[in-house]
Amino acid sequence: MKLRLTLAATLVASFIAFDTAAQQPWLQDRRYGEGIGIRTGNLELHPGIAAELGYDSNYFKGAGDGSPQEEKVDALRFRVTPHLTLSTLGRQRLQGTGAAQPALNFDAGVYLAYNEIVFLDSDRSNDRNLGLGANLALDIQPGKPVGGDVYADYLRTVEPSSAASGAGEGVAESSFDRDSIRAGGGVSWRPGGGLFEWRFGYEIGFQLFEADAFAGFNNTRHTFNTRGRWRFLPRTALLYDAHYQLVRFYNDTDQNDGENIRSRLGLRGLVTNQLALLAMAGWAGSFYAPRGPIPARNYDDFIANAEVRWFLQPEPELQPGSAPVGLSSIGVGYARDFNTSYLGAFYRRDRGYIDAAYFIGGQILLSARGGVSHVSYPESFLGTGVSNPSFSENRVDAQLFAEYRPSDTIGVNTTLQYDRNFSGTPVLLDGMGNEDNLRYSRYQIFLGVRWFM
Repeated sequence: MKLRLTLAATLVASFIAFDTAAQQPWLQDRRYGEGIGIRTGNLELHPGIAAELGYDSNYFKGAGDGSPQEEKVDALRFRVTPHLTLSTLGRQRLQGTGAAQPALNFDAGVYLAYNEIVFLDSDRSNDRNLGLGANLALDIQPGKPVGGDVYADYLRTVEPSSAASGAGEGVAESSFDRDSIRAGGGVSWRPGGGLFEWRFGYEIGFQLFEADAFAGFNNTRHTFNTRGRWRFLPRTALLYDAHYQLVRFYNDTDQNDGENIRSRLGLRGLVTNQLALLAMAGWAGSFYAPRGPIPARNYDDFIANAEVRWFLQPEPELQPGSAPVGLSSIGVGYARDFNTSYLGAFYRRDRGYIDAAYFIGGQILLSARGGVSHVSYPESFLGTGVSNPSFSENRVDAQLFAEYRPSDTIGVNTTLQYDRNFSGTPVLLDGMGNEDNLRYSRYQIFLGVRWFM
């Protein structure tokens, strides 16, 4: 039970940092990863493979406070990542051919990430793992008055934890390795040539943990969503989005089932050909249900997102209502939201962020992203009579990526990642006063080469 509660506390960090640490930059943004591709009929194929050698300063995210369970363990890492995408012909290939826009746009991708871990602690056995991702998206009748979309994603995430570094604990049995499955679709209505657009959709998602110790965290999420856009100026649109979500946990668990609802209204526009603004704000609330002696705590507060982005080079083929899609840009923003948590019912995050990318002469790509987050947790209950008071913590994340391309298909790159949790509030594990420290710091450095088309 102590191991399970320790991991429940630590796991919160993995979901907060998921948007910055999960994948290599060319997997996060396909504009970085794809070349000209190979045309096969009405489809284009983009294969690629990358090999990287790196160093990880704190593989298990331990606090380094002297206890075996919080030990800092550094490691050498070698990873190989083949990837493949397949899609209908893009705008660049269709341009000048006179071909009509297809009635169905198809986009799919898959990647494998093989990791070999060599611990620098000679008393520890080496480890290896395999990450996997796949996606499929269909856009039906794009640009027509009535259209639709269907999508599905699968992601296997390998996530070690501080508990796995403790003496006598196996890496796999104490890790947060999980399978995330998502599928959904929607119907869109675009009268008047697309000046107004509205979509209604549904999505189902599964989070399945591979270790038996975490079967209680397995859950299903049903989301009913809608969004709309009204372009009232050539390059400015009024936006709205909302969703209603049901969260259901399986098996024997301390987690609260429940629902949440959110709604936002905002504005997005291009002030000039190079400056874009986004501002959205709204309200969100949750309705988690008590589970036996575990009471429910609920969120009822505002949510928001604001961003200013400067494009270093304006899009030469800027169309009315569209935003530039060039690689070279600098963005600064703020986001406030809440999400279901594995420590208590939910967490709230306020995050300021910055990201920049600069593509020089088609040969040198520089990318940087990072943020500072303030994360707040309500009072949580882990087992009968075990209560943690509400607390908050500060986190920092950063990623730098640089790649030199001596040809159109070869890239030599380096990736630097840093993340840190400044939490000074230990989390209670049981009624005996045992605690878990969420604080940690970690940096990773990779050098690699990749081939892509």
